[in-house]
Amino acid sequence: MDDTVNAQTLGSHEIVNGLDREFARLHLSSVGIIENTAIDILYIVPARTHISSLRSVGESVLRYAAAIEQTFGGITANLWDDPFEWTLPEHLSTPDKVAFYLAEVEETRRRAFSSFADDACLLKHVALPRGETRPLIGLLLETLVRAADYQTQALVALKILSRIRPPGFII
Repeated sequence: MDDTVNAQTLGSHEIVNGLDREFARLHLSSVGIIENTAIDILYIVPARTHISSLRSVGESVLRYAAAIEQTFGGITANLWDDPFEWTLPEHLSTPDKVAFYLAEVEETRRRAFSSFADDACLLKHVALPRGETRPLIGLLLETLVRAADYQTQALVALKILSRIRPPGFII
C-alpha cells in the first residue's frame, strides 16, 4: 500500500487552505494599510524616489484589489475584464470607500475558494480570455504574487508619505 500524500490525494485541502490563508492575509494587510492612510495622502504620489514606478497608496491598493477581483471574477463568473478600469479614484475617494470595495473583493474571493472541492481541482485548466488555458494553481499563484507586489508598493508609498509605521512593514 502506498502511503504517499500529495496534492492529488482524495479530499486533501492543504494547498487550497494554504492559498486561502495567504489571500486572506493579504486582504487583512490591505485593510490595515487603508485604515492607516489619511484621506489627504490617499492618492498622493510620493515625490521622486529611486523607485520610478511608485504609485499612490490608493492606486496601489486598488490595483491589488483589481488583480484579485479579475482572477476570481474570471474563475467564478467568466468575467475577465480589468476592474481597475471602473474602480476610479473619483468614485473611491476616501479610505472608507476603498475599505468597502476591499470587502466586496474579499467576498468574491471567498466564494471562489468555497467552490474548490480539494487540492486536485487546482490542477484543472481554466480558460482565459485570450483563448489559452492554464492550470488553476498557476493562475492563483501568479495572482498572489502580483497582488503582493501592488500591496508592497502601497506600503512603501505609505511609509514615504507618513511618519507612521504601516502594519507588517519591516525596514
